[in-house]
Amino acid sequence: MTEGAAQRHLRALVRDIPGFPQPGIVFKDVTPLLADPLGLASAVELLAELARPFEPDVVIGAEARGFLLGPALACALGCGFALARKPGKLPHTTVRAEYQLEYGTDALELHATSIAPGARVLVHDDVLATGGTALALAELVRAVDAQVTGFAFLIELAFLGGAERLAPADVRSVLRYSGD
Repeated sequence: MTEGAAQRHLRALVRDIPGFPQPGIVFKDVTPLLADPLGLASAVELLAELARPFEPDVVIGAEARGFLLGPALACALGCGFALARKPGKLPHTTVRAEYQLEYGTDALELHATSIAPGARVLVHDDVLATGGTALALAELVRAVDAQVTGFAFLIELAFLGGAERLAPADVRSVLRYSGD
């Protein structure tokens, strides 16, 4: 399947859920994509193609949706995966970053030893909206003296300006929605 055909297939599998998690939000539901074997394989393959030039040692993803494709992406890139979780869920010494969501606030924690100092880290999540989660992940990477080499997302909601908040970093996405 060509890259364009794969992207069209993925776009057809992403379901819009209006009013979730609150009125005015149109949630991009990737569960149909994950349930489709070709869609899942294509998503991982296209993400890996976008991210390979970053040459990461580690992919970092946020609970819970960053865990959906992040480990598979790390395998495809031949590197490790570091998980950032909600506060209080990790049993060892952690670093913490608080951030704003498009509809509230939250925080993430990372085991302080999950990423080696100086490691090259790819920040990944399923959706880039306002950039709050991605900025928090980058803050965690810097807190352990590692380097963010780039950002890779399955979906970018470009109309929310997340990529601009991450500038001047290199931000890549498989599917880009410019307005809904």
